[in-house]
Amino acid sequence: MAQQFYVSPEQVMKDRADFARKGIARGKSVVVASFLDGIALVAENPSPTLHKIGEIYDRIAFAAVGKYNEFESLRQAGVRYADVRGYSYDRVDVTARGLASVYAQSLGTVFTAEQKPFEVELAVAEVGVRQSEDHLFRLNFDGSIADESGFLAMGGKADVVQADLGKHWETGASLRQVLRWAVSALEAPRVDAARTDVAATGSGGSVAPTTVLHLGAGSLEVALLDRNSSRVRGAHRAFRRLDAAAVATELAED
Repeated sequence: MAQQFYVSPEQVMKDRADFARKGIARGKSVVVASFLDGIALVAENPSPTLHKIGEIYDRIAFAAVGKYNEFESLRQAGVRYADVRGYSYDRVDVTARGLASVYAQSLGTVFTAEQKPFEVELAVAEVGVRQSEDHLFRLNFDGSIADESGFLAMGGKADVVQADLGKHWETGASLRQVLRWAVSALEAPRVDAARTDVAATGSGGSVAPTTVLHLGAGSLEVALLDRNSSRVRGAHRAFRRLDAAAVATELAED
């Protein structure tokens, strides 16, 4: 008779969580930040077609890191949920909070009931009429949900990116400022790694500009939820993408 092994539920959940975290950490980071005229979503993503950022509904956007096929299926499910709810009730009844709750239930069910959890982390953003009315929700692979204030970072070395962004972000910033802060935060893990390498070789603690590969506009995926769009007041869509030329203009030195 084959010997059977017992694995405690705690160990099973820990193994699933470790598996999902490793998958998410292998991806490149995404930053979502509120600013004076809306919400900026910035991802390190050189692909022009496989988007990490997308529109869900009138004032709501979606950003994700991890396995593309998994978070794309979640994005599409979110679009369907928003369309049905908006059609059945009213467009203003579709909110980031409601959508985040639906995502949390789906992620939690997969994490506890399926053999393999989703290797994804999500952000749902809703732009308000004023910056104080913006909503940012972060969703983990296990269905846990957090209401973030002002900004968030996901994927890769998210803790380093989040810490760097926290040093700069402030209420009332312009688009140019917030994009520069976002790019600086996305570059922060590279800077830290370069400093570690320099220190390991015993050549001092300074990092030469050529040591770090800076992110150019072609390596970024950038989208906005435009607060000034009349969609916020009931007419046009708030979501729009910035092409590489527009991103380069905003990042260019004065």
